[in-house]
Amino acid sequence: MGKEYAAKDRGAVHFVTFTVHQWVDVFTRKAYVEVFLESLRYCQKNKGLEIFAWVIMSNHCHLILRAKDENLPDVIRDFRKFTAKKIFKAIQENPQESRKKWLEMTLTFENQIWFWEKGYHGEEIYSRSFFETKVNYIHENPVRAGIVEKPEEYLLSSAGDFFGVRAGALDLVFFG
Repeated sequence: MGKEYAAKDRGAVHFVTFTVHQWVDVFTRKAYVEVFLESLRYCQKNKGLEIFAWVIMSNHCHLILRAKDENLPDVIRDFRKFTAKKIFKAIQENPQESRKKWLEMTLTFENQIWFWEKGYHGEEIYSRSFFETKVNYIHENPVRAGIVEKPEEYLLSSAGDFFGVRAGALDLVFFG
């Protein structure tokens, strides 16, 4: 997943995957998930980020998104840089973090934070059927991982919104 992805159409809807460096299970802690979600909310409110579907797993996340200002690569770059620093700081300042030293060692290289794998996986959404395929992939991720039996049971995704069970943690945009 470390390939450099370049969005050809910077204003199109994209499926993206961000992976924590070395697939470290960081998002098992609520505090780090909340930093991630708050950062997405900030991008929605202040940078024109539109989110269509999402899931946060223990060591990666999938999102379907678009930037209103057709600057998606810029928004993603800023988001990843900010969350890397903010989550790393949260790890350092978390007195309950039993893996603190190991995480600090694993998520740095040459005294630099290396939170995300280099680059990210991205695919442009070119049709309604491709969108639905990616939404199903996103929502089935926790089921395939054996975490839940049904997608709508997983709280860290937009599946609850899609199945009408509950409002999720992020505001969604309708694809159409």
